[in-house]
Amino acid sequence: MKILYLLFAVFLLIFQATSGSADSLFADTAECRSQGKFCRAGPCPPTFSVTGTCHNGMLNCCSK
Repeated sequence: MKILYLLFAVFLLIFQATSGSADSLFADTAECRSQGKFCRAGPCPPTFSVTGTCHNGMLNCCSK
């Protein structure tokens, strides 16, 4: 049983150390999200407009 606790603790430490999706790979995505906007594939929803790009131009950066 102690080995299971140890493995569980190691498992948690490994996943806490990984950054996951917290770090943006693309500068335009970080720029868009830092201003409170959001990225979307395809057109922006009604009442929102395209103000730039995300993921190196593959997505639209939408804002009000």
